[in-house]
Amino acid sequence: MAKQFPQIEEAHRKFIEDQHMFFTGSAGPEGRVNISPKGMDSLRVMGPDRIVWMNLTGSGNETAGHLREVNRMTLMWCSFTTRPMILRAYGTAKVLHAGDNGWEALAALFPAHRSARQIFDVSVDMVQTSCGYAVPFMEYQSERDTMQKWVDGKSDADIRAYWEEKNQTTIDGKPTGVPV
Repeated sequence: MAKQFPQIEEAHRKFIEDQHMFFTGSAGPEGRVNISPKGMDSLRVMGPDRIVWMNLTGSGNETAGHLREVNRMTLMWCSFTTRPMILRAYGTAKVLHAGDNGWEALAALFPAHRSARQIFDVSVDMVQTSCGYAVPFMEYQSERDTMQKWVDGKSDADIRAYWEEKNQTTIDGKPTGVPV
């Protein structure tokens, strides 16, 4: 049975911190809805109503484009281990890029990563838990090293060129605001 909460409680924080991956959901006022899996050490619960996550370079940049039009966001975690639960955090978000006011302080919360594209600062206004009984068991093995190998093979200029080629617009053609 689903339960709603006005904020992130300590048990929620612990559950979030125990998960190896999370999903983001966003949508503009029209066009496609985006759901993306995220991993690595890229998310921090900052308090009962705030989560920040560092977005690393990827093949698309849908979330940033959506937030330029509508600032709503949903984050979701599900347990693949013994405790069946799904947790969603609903709220609004703002995007920060390197050089923006507040970037340095938030970036310092995460391991340094040359392909950090944005930091999303999420204001949580509701948390919902549900059973997760249909979520399968899966075993965590390790983080992939594919992203780091890709970054290690690129210069900073190469990464910016990739952003210019692949990350300037959403799949619906909307601008993402990623600087190059």
